[in-house]
Amino acid sequence: MAEDALEDVRQRFARSEFHNWIGMRLDRVEPGEVNVSIDLEPRHLNLVGVAHGGLVVTLADTATGLAYRTVLEPGTSHLTSHLSVTFLAPGHGGRITARGRVVKAGRRFGYAEADIVDERETLLARAAATFTVLPERAGAPSPGRAGAPSADQ
Repeated sequence: MAEDALEDVRQRFARSEFHNWIGMRLDRVEPGEVNVSIDLEPRHLNLVGVAHGGLVVTLADTATGLAYRTVLEPGTSHLTSHLSVTFLAPGHGGRITARGRVVKAGRRFGYAEADIVDERETLLARAAATFTVLPERAGAPSPGRAGAPSADQ
């Protein structure tokens, strides 16, 4: 069962037009843990030349959401109900990695955290996410198609 969940995450990520478009990579998938990364390009920078905060939040949301997906019981889905990101240092270039990990996996509620670091392991941000666990909807669109769940799903 665990391997099925990990393969599901890999396949969903591979089909995601959004993650492909933004240049994100899925680097690691283990039960309760996911690493995603991006190589900063000029299009990822804000007006003062550092990693845009929205990009950092996107990495955090993706890492926590996919980490949580690896621990879901069959027949369930989840939605991010709250995401908090604390910015600690600017990202100046190179690769940025978000390391998501599940802290609490419940039947109706979950919690995960992520550290976002640069190539030198400087902690750029720390995120905390809560999830609402729901029964999977029959006939829900598959990821990568119009009407699919949010980017972290």
